[in-house]
Amino acid sequence: MMAELFGKLDGCAKGKGGSMHLIDPSAGVMGTSAVVATSISEAVGYAFAIDYQENDQVVACFFGDGATGAGAFHESLNFASLKKLPILFICENNEYAIHSHLSERSSQQDLYKFGSVHNIPSYVQKDKCIFQLRSRCEQLIDEIRSGKGPRFIEVYTNRWLEHVGPNEDWHLGYRSEQEKSRWLKEDQVRILGEMLKTSERKDIEKQVKEELKKAILFAEKSPFPGKEDLYENVYR
Repeated sequence: MMAELFGKLDGCAKGKGGSMHLIDPSAGVMGTSAVVATSISEAVGYAFAIDYQENDQVVACFFGDGATGAGAFHESLNFASLKKLPILFICENNEYAIHSHLSERSSQQDLYKFGSVHNIPSYVQKDKCIFQLRSRCEQLIDEIRSGKGPRFIEVYTNRWLEHVGPNEDWHLGYRSEQEKSRWLKEDQVRILGEMLKTSERKDIEKQVKEELKKAILFAEKSPFPGKEDLYENVYR
């Protein structure tokens, strides 16, 4: 994955996809489209295939609040509902699509209600507790596996940095730093870490940092694609 982010040949899409086309079918990561909302349609297609295979797999389809403004979103929900497909729609609502606030682009502020329009049982998780979220999602997945069709959950979150890149964006004036400070107080990673013994948490953090260093080193050493790779793995 890191090599793909670096645009290198050893990447999961051989350096051609970048961050928008990460894929690992062996791990159940089936790939996405750079047009974010169309990935929802792809997820429904995978759910359709699973339904044909008659196994107990469930597709988890993640997308942001911005994607709900696209026609593909509603078409996908309608088809999934009609066919009672095994898919959990997960809307990560951080209230911004690039620089536009939800109130400026959607007449419906409660995005989970879009699921109800298509007769999909839908819920919203405003409480930031990850344990409550896990419990709710387990319940929904059990319902999906029992053949009751798709489910929809809207989860509130926050984007700490700019839309693309590692920098802050407060100087642009479309949102305030106070928004972030409220979320930082309820940072679930920090809260979870504080539940662990200090030694245990430090050991986990050390392992994660070592794994990241190895991934970055692997990506840096990987070669860039050559001219001979230009027409490889391209559908024509």
